[in-house]
Amino acid sequence: MNNYLIPANTKKSKLILGFFTPIDLAVFGTGCTMTIMMLFVFQSMTFQVAVMVLLPAVLAAFLVAPVPNYHNVMQLLANIILFIINRKKYYWKGWCIYDGKK
Repeated sequence: MNNYLIPANTKKSKLILGFFTPIDLAVFGTGCTMTIMMLFVFQSMTFQVAVMVLLPAVLAAFLVAPVPNYHNVMQLLANIILFIINRKKYYWKGWCIYDGKK
């Protein structure tokens, strides 16, 4: 019959806890460390200061959150930026004998 069963998430075992790469953990760890340091610096807080203090951890958690069809939000944003800054005019380089020229 030649039916092969290949799981869709074959690279998941190479990830830390099945979700994170070392770069993801570094981004999340940096955001959490910055938030903890800012919590020690700002002792008395208003609501606006509390939001500013928690912003690095929340932003880092958003960046490493998984999304469908991509690894995480950080990879999705990188793909969007690469699409925007790359060349939009594609030149024909075919396999035919004339190669687009006559």
